[in-house]
Amino acid sequence: MNFDLTEEQRLLAESLAKWAARSYDFDRRGRICAGPEGRSPEVWAELADLGLTGLPFAEEDGGFGGGPVETMIVMEALGRALVTEPWLDAVVLSGALLRHGATAEQRAHLVPAIAAGELLLVPAAGEPQARWTLSDVSTRATALSDGWRIDGAKTLVPFGAAADRFVVSARTDGDRTSPSGIGLFLVDRTAPGVSVVSHPTHDGGRVADVRFDGVVVAADAVIGDPARGLPVLERAVDEAIAAISAEAVGIMDEALKMTVEYLKTRVQFGRTIGSFQALQHRAADMFVAVEQARSMALWATMSVGEEDVVTRRKAMAAAKIQIAKSARFVGQQAIQLHGGIGMTWEYAVGHLFKRLTMIDKRFGDLDHHLDWLAATDGLVGAA
Repeated sequence: MNFDLTEEQRLLAESLAKWAARSYDFDRRGRICAGPEGRSPEVWAELADLGLTGLPFAEEDGGFGGGPVETMIVMEALGRALVTEPWLDAVVLSGALLRHGATAEQRAHLVPAIAAGELLLVPAAGEPQARWTLSDVSTRATALSDGWRIDGAKTLVPFGAAADRFVVSARTDGDRTSPSGIGLFLVDRTAPGVSVVSHPTHDGGRVADVRFDGVVVAADAVIGDPARGLPVLERAVDEAIAAISAEAVGIMDEALKMTVEYLKTRVQFGRTIGSFQALQHRAADMFVAVEQARSMALWATMSVGEEDVVTRRKAMAAAKIQIAKSARFVGQQAIQLHGGIGMTWEYAVGHLFKRLTMIDKRFGDLDHHLDWLAATDGLVGAA
């Protein structure tokens, strides 16, 4: 199998690396994270100028026709630079929801605005009782004569206070945990009945708790079948897992690079500490862990288009498991090999580890995916 990038893909990677080196240094990131939104409209406009906000959308919908590999390239580059913009949620995840669930008319209305950087559309799917179970939905959507009424609460909505609109999962029928009877609805953040409370996250971003109290939306605000939104949401999350795995690889690669450079320059006992064989072995183990994660991220990327749900989800679960294991090892080694400086707020390596820790918790942590794989393999074996 050929893993080489095309010329266009290499140019994309190079242009992102140049942009990050020129425009997104660690000091600028610190100022952005200290702001009230945890992101920067100016940086978002720069990403839009680079074509990134329209990258994964079809050309006929107003995008640039990029695929999973292009998404992987972007996420790895954003990870290396620790970019705190909501590209994963507002472009990859919401974009997948629109591609797989929205009508042509909805895409024609929404995609050009997203691609231009003018519309920030983020998913609001998580609920306090659900953890990572997407089918556990207590938010209700009640049919009206000319639309829907939405009541309920969502938690940990990424950059919810900065979003223009939400894609809200809400139950139209069935019990709280039923896989059927779930719809996806477009809701304006400023609509009457919507309240947002923003919180900082461990890695410098922002999330929000969002309540919907009698929020009325039009009939055309539903994406796809109002009773069969769960398969669309699950597929979009699978694509997001592949993307966030690539981001983690970029972060780990940067942590390894910083650590090796530090070992080459830090002098102790009259010699660079990188000359000590024990530390060389630890750096080599870090390299192995990064490459293991990279191989699984590639597998997840190649599995995005898999139509069989169980096969696709197994690939994403396996990738998430390896990413979590590698991230913990690489992060811990990077901190320890840097010594005291690795723990300081002003040095980037600690922030890299913080982001890796948060990535483990997105879309299910290591234990969650191990349990799912064990249960799924047991059912397959029993069949």
